[in-house]
Amino acid sequence: MTLAYQSAHEELHYLDRAGWLRAAVLGANDGIVSVASLIVGVAAADPGRAAILIAGAAGLAAGAMSMAAGEYVSVSSQSDVERADIARERQALVDTPEAEERELASIYESRGLSAQTAALVARELTQKDALAAHVRDELGLSEVHSANPLQAAFASGLTFTLAAAVPMAAAALAPDAWIIPAVVIATLVSLAGLGALGAHAGGAPKMRATARVLFWGAAAMAITAGVGRVFGVSV
Repeated sequence: MTLAYQSAHEELHYLDRAGWLRAAVLGANDGIVSVASLIVGVAAADPGRAAILIAGAAGLAAGAMSMAAGEYVSVSSQSDVERADIARERQALVDTPEAEERELASIYESRGLSAQTAALVARELTQKDALAAHVRDELGLSEVHSANPLQAAFASGLTFTLAAAVPMAAAALAPDAWIIPAVVIATLVSLAGLGALGAHAGGAPKMRATARVLFWGAAAMAITAGVGRVFGVSV
């Protein structure tokens, strides 16, 4: 009974979400913080409502494109490195298969297997799929963690746009005298929700994530508001 239960038991992990979740949380957090800070900084310089909204809209458009393009380029570079390493490993298996098998055995031995067991595991995995074994255990790559540039770019750009719409809506709907308080409140509430949601999606503690995004979001808005107030210019 116990053995049957253990064989059927599957633990819940969230590492398969790491790639898109990182890009999505980064995009949403940057969208809220950067556009809210831009609006607050411009509003603190005391221009008209039209200038505030134009600055916010420009920040939203530029930021979304920048996030998407930046994620695509960054993750594409990572993917290029991964492919190059796999190609080198494939060639090494052709040129020096015995040395590669010994290298694989040494990896398993360093993880705690005896020399005999490590050699046996390396031999059997090599016979089954040598490249897959080396990619997984020597390079530390897997399908779960493989770079996906389009997925990262789309997640980051989309979440930036959706999140940046929150301070934009607050600025558009608030009376002139209440633009800054409305944007600050809407931003902090959204950041708290974002921190909790991101932690929930990743199975991490919610309080720490929420406090982290609230602190840095508030700091960003305070600094840009101070710049706008002191210099009387948009930032």
